[in-house]
Amino acid sequence: MRVSGLTLQQVKQDIVSLKGKPIQMRVNRGRRKIETYSGVIKHIYPSVFTVEIDKSNIDSITYSYSDVLCGDVKIKQVE
Repeated sequence: MRVSGLTLQQVKQDIVSLKGKPIQMRVNRGRRKIETYSGVIKHIYPSVFTVEIDKSNIDSITYSYSDVLCGDVKIKQVE
């Protein structure tokens, strides 16, 4: 279910504007499992984007724009 009042195109534009900048992510995995990551958006593709995670054994994670649109992934810029 969609949470925000944004469209998919607006979500894509927001993520493109954050490319290469440090971000903080909060990912809802379901059943009260919430993970928090710090990283940088590295690659942007038509349907997905990849995030390089800092200080983790995971190299990068891929998310779809619909994950952000539905509220499963929340991204904010860190300064």
